[in-house]
Order: sequence, then C-alpha cells, then structure tokens
Amino acid sequence: MSLQLALCLLTLFLLAAIGTPIAYSILVGSLVYLAVAGQDIALSGEQILAGLYESFVLLAVPLFIVAANIMNAGTISERLLRFCVATVGRFRGGLGHVNVVASLIFSGMSGSAVADAAGIGKIIIEMMTRSGHYTRGYAAAITAASATIGPIIPPSIPMVLYALVSNQSIGYLFLGGIVPGVLMGAVIMGMNTVISTRRGFAHEDPVPLGDLPLHTLNAFPALLMPAILLYGIYGGVTTPTEAAAVAAAYALLLAGVFYRALTAGALYKILVESARSSAAVGLVIGGALILNYIVASENIPNQLAGMLTGLDVSPIVFLLGVNLLLLALGCVLDATTIILVIIPLFLPTCRELGIDLIHFGVVAVVNCMIGLITPPYGILLFVINAVSRIPLQEIIGEIWAFLAVLIAALVTLILVPDLILWLPRVFGYPG
Repeated sequence: MSLQLALCLLTLFLLAAIGTPIAYSILVGSLVYLAVAGQDIALSGEQILAGLYESFVLLAVPLFIVAANIMNAGTISERLLRFCVATVGRFRGGLGHVNVVASLIFSGMSGSAVADAAGIGKIIIEMMTRSGHYTRGYAAAITAASATIGPIIPPSIPMVLYALVSNQSIGYLFLGGIVPGVLMGAVIMGMNTVISTRRGFAHEDPVPLGDLPLHTLNAFPALLMPAILLYGIYGGVTTPTEAAAVAAAYALLLAGVFYRALTAGALYKILVESARSSAAVGLVIGGALILNYIVASENIPNQLAGMLTGLDVSPIVFLLGVNLLLLALGCVLDATTIILVIIPLFLPTCRELGIDLIHFGVVAVVNCMIGLITPPYGILLFVINAVSRIPLQEIIGEIWAFLAVLIAALVTLILVPDLILWLPRVFGYPG
C-alpha cells in the first residue's frame, strides 16, 4: 500500500469514527490522497462533474425520491393500508401480514427503504400498537424488516447505483429483484405467523368480504403505478430514467388531482425534502467517484482479482466470502457507500470467475438491505426509532428473528442463481 493511499484511508476512518458524515469523510480522505500524491486537487472536481453529468441514469435517483415522498403524502398510504387490511388482516398476526404486504406494494412505488419505513411504516406501527395485540418493539421490528423489501422490488435506487458502477442493464436488474423481493416478504410473513402463534396474538376483526371490492377500487389507481413503471421499461416505451419521471408525474397527478390530497404548500415541502435527500445521496456519489479514481490509480481491483483467482477459489466460496464481508460492513456502513465504494472492488474477480453480474448485483443489494437492520448501525432501526419514539433497545430485542430468516433467504439466493436470473432470461437476458 502506497503512503498516499494509507493516509487517505486513515483520514477517512478517523473522520468517520468521530461522527463525520461518510460523504465528507470520503471527500476529505480523497483530497488528502491527491495532495500527498502531488496531483492537482482540481481532479476531484473533474471526476465528480464527469461522473455525474455523463451518467444519465443518475437522474432516476431524485425522481424516484420525489415519487416516494408524494406517495407518502395525503391519503394514498392510508388507502393502500385499508386494502391490505381487507385482504390479509383476517389471519393470525394479521396486522403483521398487513405490514409486509403494504411494504411489498409500496416498494413498487418508492425504491427506498427509508421512504417505506418513514412513511407507510409509521402509520402501520401506530395501527399495531393501538390494537393492543402487539408489543411496541415487535411492531417496530417487523416494520424495519419489511422495509428492506423496498429497494429489491423495482423501482430500486440501490440498483440504479449498482448499474452505475457495473455498467449493467437497470431493466434486467429490476427484473432480477422481483422474485427475491417476494421471497423476502414470504419469509418475514412466515416468521410473523410462527411468532404470532407462539405468543397467542389475537385475531383482528375481519373486514367483511363484501367491502373488499370498495377497498380495492379506492386503492386501484395507486396499485397501478408499479404496472405503469414496469410496462414503460420492459415494453420499450421508456428508459428507466424516463420511467422514473413518469412515476413522479403519475404520483403528482394521483395525489394532487385524483385524490385531491396535496396542497401547494405540501408540494413545496415535498420538493424541498426531496432535494435534501437527493443532495445527500449526491454527496456520497461524488465522494465515491473520486475514491473510485484513486482505487483505479492504485490498480487495486486488478490486484485483488489476481490474488483471489490465484487462490483457485470456486465461485460459490467467493460469493459466500464476499457476502460475509458485506454483512459485516453493513453493521457500520450505509448501503450507498458499500455499493459505490466496496462492491466495485469485486467486479473484476466476478468476471474472472464467470459469476453473472446481474446475479451478483441483486445478491449484493439484498445483502446491503439486510445491513440496514443489522445492529449497531442499522439505519432503519434509527429511522423507526425517530418516527415512532419506540426505544432502540426494544426494537433491537425483537429484530433478531427477522434478521435470521432474511439471511437464510440471502443464502438461498446465492446458492440458487435461477431465482434471480429466471425472470430476466424470460425477457431476453442472455446471461
């Protein structure tokens, strides 16, 4: 390791350790590298501008954030929840199932785990605790676990970022996430059934089946968004970025005109909050672009690929090892940093070992989402704590069972690539 790289990493970790936002830590560490290496510090600006302005796909990120924030506004979330209660609320652990099904549906609109947890998650936690059948910690834990599905089922902001660093098709990545997202929902619902039976959670009052058509009709326009999004991309009508713009426009039309649940003042607040969220993601992307330049300058990916392929590691052993590392990193780093900074290091090795990059990308994103609920850093745990005021200790005490089944689902996806690749192949993926 060169002196300049060592100083860069030392600066980065020291700043992160004292609580500096990770984006600023990366930026300062990268500037230290350029200064010690005697390179023009203006290279940092060049790398950021080149990376941001040459990546049309990155426009999808703020557009999906806007769409998610609009869908969280007004009565849209409540209509979707009433539909979910009418369909699955009658079973044991019904509101837990409602929680998961709502996340599955809302994931087709937002692409963000934090948006799911902070929006629809807050409402369902209040419903679960108010019913008196669930403890506060359990309601918060299953909400955090189900929110991890958000970025797996399309649209997905993390998959857009993975497409940026791997040059893979966003469309095939989106398709590859559908079956894993459903699998994650199924294992969480299965664990909810087991726990509800063991603890004797009471049944909810069932919604009469005669009311189901009305609830379906009320939620139908919102339920159409995923279909419009997927048809636009896979029907060849729009690019993924254009589909993100359509999603934002449809959400605005739905909330502002159809449901009449959005005022001009509320829209202004949504746009401001979306700009802040997009800027936060953009800072991490900018830092990662400079850091990726440094990594390429040091030839680290090729050295790593040569070292690992020289060990004659099988693809399965490599995937298991990388995923163990990513799970460990997920305890202390956020998903965006892992996808933009860590995962590119392993892409050359994947190519050398013949690992499909769509399979690797979906598995890596699932892994990063599990990291969102992994103590001690688990950002979703903090989000749920902030919006519900439920003590973090209670949430962490209940999260382990859901964490276990999600890791089991992750191992299944690693060992059975066809679960991810089947749907992309149906739509013409040659891998």
